[in-house]
Amino acid sequence: MIGSSKGKVSVMKLMLFFSLILLSVKFVAWWITRSNAVLTDALESIVNVVAGSFALFSIVYASRPRDKEHPYGHGKIEFVSAGFEGALILLAGTAILVQATYGFFYPHAIPRADLGGMLIAVSGVCNFIMGKYLMLRGRNENSEAMRASGKHLVTDMFTSTGIFAGLIVIHLTGWNWLDNALAIFFGIIIFFTGYRIVRRSFGNLLDEQDEVKIGELIRILNENRRDPWIDMHNLRVLKYGSGLHVDAHMTLPWYFSLEKAHDEVDAVDKLVRKQIGEELEFFIHSDPCLPECCPICNLKNCAERKFPQEKKIIWSKENMLPDKKHTLKS
Repeated sequence: MIGSSKGKVSVMKLMLFFSLILLSVKFVAWWITRSNAVLTDALESIVNVVAGSFALFSIVYASRPRDKEHPYGHGKIEFVSAGFEGALILLAGTAILVQATYGFFYPHAIPRADLGGMLIAVSGVCNFIMGKYLMLRGRNENSEAMRASGKHLVTDMFTSTGIFAGLIVIHLTGWNWLDNALAIFFGIIIFFTGYRIVRRSFGNLLDEQDEVKIGELIRILNENRRDPWIDMHNLRVLKYGSGLHVDAHMTLPWYFSLEKAHDEVDAVDKLVRKQIGEELEFFIHSDPCLPECCPICNLKNCAERKFPQEKKIIWSKENMLPDKKHTLKS
């Protein structure tokens, strides 16, 4: 297991440990208050523990090296983990809505709402700190599993804050109906949080285009473009867990030797690896230039030029994604 993967595993183990402690605290709060709103928070913490366990497994599995059966590695298991967590959140939100609706028809008193509220508040602060840390590490490590877990914990903090406020109001006013109203409100938030996580996970599994990564890649290529790089098209960026797989076609002068063409392709590869700073696999197919490429070619003192340069084409998503060489007519 490489160093970055060991770091991810250590972070997820720590998150799982804290999730178990906070789960215990929330169930103590529920046992004291018998509040449906507190039960909402406790059920969500069960999701934290189960999903965190699966996320830990997915990170360990994703760190395995490529093999004959998995030539692109095992990174996509992280998207499965994120989708699994999102599905559990959806189920938790549904269960909360059903329980809270039942509570409106069969209401009951909420004892020790003040003590239960304090326990929920403490757990919410801890969730927020851990969630923000996980989201930061997930962005830095490009780990979808860590990002999903972190986002869930931050959402849990907002839920806990609202429940804490509601329990204090119930303690001061005796408005027990507010307990079920809070449970329904936060149940809806939890439900849609789960939906967004599932939607993102399925998008990644189906190789949905990552607009942010493509935009960053195009910016790097434009800013560091070399004259022999006449054209680049058929650009594809796929995510495999924490790694990126990039495909592209690059047009080079037709008279370049195989060694010279390889040097230019290698220069693109090294540039992107250095700038993006994450695990990257770059496959570039080199194409020979054609006479119609001359009007957009930046290469100076070209002995084979057929037409003078008329325009420098700025690369963009609109002209780099299609599988077509750039010309003034395209």
